[in-house]
Amino acid sequence: MPGSSGNLHLMGSERITVTLPPELVANARIAVRSGAAASLSAFVADALRGQLERNQALDELERVLGGRPPREALEAVRRDLGLPPAGQQVA
Repeated sequence: MPGSSGNLHLMGSERITVTLPPELVANARIAVRSGAAASLSAFVADALRGQLERNQALDELERVLGGRPPREALEAVRRDLGLPPAGQQVA
């Protein structure tokens, strides 16, 4: 991918094609230009990695608690962390 970090290929990366909303791509490109990520590929990989880590953490929480925490408890934690309610996009 033009402009991609060569390091991604050293990690055994696989090239894929995804379709994203234009506003997400624009914001990701801004993040790359600002130095928040080495490349668009690195930005997307970091975002995907973060989502997978959150999913694993929730799976572990469910295992420890014996089931999914109540929606109210999850929303309270999101509020405490300054996150929008589940399902809402961040502007």
